[in-house]
Amino acid sequence: MTTTTTTPPSDVTADEFAERLFGAALGTMEILSVHLGDRLGWYRALAEGGPASPEELVARAGGNLRYAREWLEQQAVYGILEAADSGEGGADERRFTLPPGAREVLTDTSSLGYLGPLARMLVGSAVQMPALLAAYRHGGGVSWAQLGEDARESQADMNRPWFERQLAGALQGVDTVDAVLRRPGARIADIGCGAGWSSIALSRAYPQASVDGHDVDAPSVSLANTNAAAAGVLASAASSPPSPVENVTKRGHLLAGDYDILVLDILLPAMDGFDVCRALRRADIWTPVLVLTALGDVEDRITGLDAGDDRLAACSTDQRAVGRHDLLGIPPAHGLGRDGRLPRVPREPARHH
Repeated sequence: MTTTTTTPPSDVTADEFAERLFGAALGTMEILSVHLGDRLGWYRALAEGGPASPEELVARAGGNLRYAREWLEQQAVYGILEAADSGEGGADERRFTLPPGAREVLTDTSSLGYLGPLARMLVGSAVQMPALLAAYRHGGGVSWAQLGEDARESQADMNRPWFERQLAGALQGVDTVDAVLRRPGARIADIGCGAGWSSIALSRAYPQASVDGHDVDAPSVSLANTNAAAAGVLASAASSPPSPVENVTKRGHLLAGDYDILVLDILLPAMDGFDVCRALRRADIWTPVLVLTALGDVEDRITGLDAGDDRLAACSTDQRAVGRHDLLGIPPAHGLGRDGRLPRVPREPARHH
């Protein structure tokens, strides 16, 4: 166990603060260099092809030789790559290796530690600083649509490993959740589905179920449908109204109880998943709700329960890069039925895609 002692801001000297700020600047430069290696495909070329000289790297992945040489040397100085002289002398003859730890984090898209897209997310956000400054001066904000492709795809890529490797086990570890989703013809609404990896994982875990993804971002919906088609699963995505409350309380099939369970991301536009739960319960909609979030403290769980005034069936998972805790909202007036199953909300016959 390690403990960290934090110096109160009033006790920090000018030299200490300057050192801290300079260190943060160096970290920023490192993130920018990671972005270059990720977007140019240089990390992947090193991971798949092994050690390379500057010329060999450019031959594999393209790019300018001069900048490839400078980038490789800089990555070695930062301790990301290992450099070895060939014995023949000359900077161009040095060969660079991506070590196993860095290789997993930067290139293994199936690893729970995959953080290669993080640099892309930060760079995509940084280019919106003029818009953010305007928002700070005049109010408003920077929309998800403004952040664009870099933010959209990097978030999806970072979430994907957890969905593919952990979501099914997390759900199957809670008997009441698993029983509902295993019913033939069960319908799942995935609210805030993004690029669709959560919907795809749900469909693979419960092949007899039909999964509908909903998201306010049209490009994300298009990406989700492309990903679902490529995966060959029974899942589809559709654009939703800008407000999550409008999405989950005013759409006729949701009001009719057409879904057996609603899956919510805690981070949604306009309001968070807890607010959506509150709106659902105020509208007297008691469809069970599963909230996906990294907020796993007791206080956060209580907030989730209070939001729906629900009983709780919970399961914890190893968090690592993208952790999740899953809450099942059950109406307090209903609880579990006499047969030990979740109460069903009257609905139309299930439709299959």
